[in-house]
Amino acid sequence: MGMQMHQIMIRLCVLLLLLTCSALAQSQTDVIIQTTLGEIKVRLAQERAPKTCANFLRYVDRGLFSNARFHRTVTLRPDNQPHNEVKIEVIQAGLDPGREDEAFAPIALERTSTTGLSHSDGTISMARLEPDTASSEFFICVGEQPELDYGGHRNPDGQGFAAFGRVIEGMDVVRAIHRSAADGQTLSPPILIQGIRRAR
Repeated sequence: MGMQMHQIMIRLCVLLLLLTCSALAQSQTDVIIQTTLGEIKVRLAQERAPKTCANFLRYVDRGLFSNARFHRTVTLRPDNQPHNEVKIEVIQAGLDPGREDEAFAPIALERTSTTGLSHSDGTISMARLEPDTASSEFFICVGEQPELDYGGHRNPDGQGFAAFGRVIEGMDVVRAIHRSAADGQTLSPPILIQGIRRAR
């Protein structure tokens, strides 16, 4: 009788584990950034950065990233960041300039000290000036960028940036954009984002 009960308990635990894994898989949201250089697939960290992810998905679901563009590349070339002591490597994207008036109001900064995320290779994060000013512009890290985390020194306020997901496919495309022709940090020409959609 004891052995049978033990086997039943094991089966129940396995079933519970499978159900939990299935629920987690269903709760994950991936998006596809379609560019003229190829696709970038991003997994959003909705449980850790819910407000930032919800803001990003508003733009996705309303099609506001159609004809958006990667317009900035920050590299370690000597002439790229001449006035920054703390060097970083990212590519940055924004709305089509003709649609910037459709941007939503800025959102509160979800600091990495709260979310537990970090700006590792392939991390997607929100661009900003002051805290709580991020709106539609986002960037993707090329390599490890700890100075963009809370307490980092890239921004003098030390509050860091709001990481909210990570590239799971297409880092070759990210690196191709990063290496594209630029005038200083301005990609010339910009790399077109044909659209961003939820992955099926």
